[in-house]
Amino acid sequence: MTTGKTSSPTTLLHNMGQSLWLDNITRKLLTGGTLKRYIAELSVTGLTSNPTIFDHAISKSDFYDTAIRAAHDEGTTSPEAIFFGLAIEDLQGAADLFRPVYDQTSGVDGFVSLEVSPLLAYDTAKTLAAAKDLFGRANRPNLFIKIPGTKEGLPAIEEAIFNGIPVNVTLLFSPQQYVAAAEAYTRGIQRRIAAKLNPRVASVASVFISRWDKAIMGKSPDSLRNKLGVAVGYKIYKAYRDLLASEPWKKLIAGGAMPQRLLWASTGTKDPSAPDTFYITALAAPDTVNTMPEETLLAFADHGKVGSPMTTDVTDADKILQQAAQAGFTIDQLAAQLQKEGAESFVKSWTDLITVVGRKSSALAATS
Repeated sequence: MTTGKTSSPTTLLHNMGQSLWLDNITRKLLTGGTLKRYIAELSVTGLTSNPTIFDHAISKSDFYDTAIRAAHDEGTTSPEAIFFGLAIEDLQGAADLFRPVYDQTSGVDGFVSLEVSPLLAYDTAKTLAAAKDLFGRANRPNLFIKIPGTKEGLPAIEEAIFNGIPVNVTLLFSPQQYVAAAEAYTRGIQRRIAAKLNPRVASVASVFISRWDKAIMGKSPDSLRNKLGVAVGYKIYKAYRDLLASEPWKKLIAGGAMPQRLLWASTGTKDPSAPDTFYITALAAPDTVNTMPEETLLAFADHGKVGSPMTTDVTDADKILQQAAQAGFTIDQLAAQLQKEGAESFVKSWTDLITVVGRKSSALAATS
């Protein structure tokens, strides 16, 4: 699968059983051979994207100009339609690079992710329609459609899974939000089995970590600094393991289903005083995914340390959460706030992205 050195930090983490995914995509990354090198040398086995990533990729380079001009010349004037054309082309290329991983792992690993419009975060029907459309257009089995784990997103997740669409559930923060997403996935699989359909439909549940610590930074005692995110992660990891060990899931796995994997997202360090590989070391665990920013991946490859894997012992995590409660932070309320702010942040990035594409399209059309 990879040819990285057996002693390198990324290979050691990979060999522990955690998938390393890149939280970035640009056309230069694809066409310049960098992604291919990360796969070969750094044990990277997947990739995620979001509106912020594409906003930076398109606004800060001219790599997309030719494709934007061509789309406009062919009559595609909607900035949103132009963007999805660009994104699908990029992700098809990335999916093809990861296809050997997908095949070697029987569809467990080797995925890329494409997000539905963040404007649909609270619209079940339109989210499902967009998921079907984008997955069909991409025409790659190893492409996840990202759907937020909002109250309105959960029914769309269940329906997408029932329809055989792989889903990356995004914007999850708390154990309760994770369990709700896992239950939506489980219902979709159970319905497929009842309908005598193939139950092997992949999914990951993306839990955002560093935003917890950023949210309380400067508002909490120093004893909580950079500890809340990992503590919440431990609670979610225990919930994940408990779910997989449950009798219903044992039966589903025996019937051919594949577990929804837990994915750590937002694992770039936000606090300059903390190690740049802090969350990678803290969240090392088998049967999980860590999708990391490019600079974090390179830092970990250079000087990262792989310690003991996570366990289901949440004694220390409970102490941290108790301290947080004593400091005035209600975990469920803060999780709801973080999910809402995350959705709003993606909407802002989406608006900026569509504006950039629209301006580029108009400017390039004027010079063609």
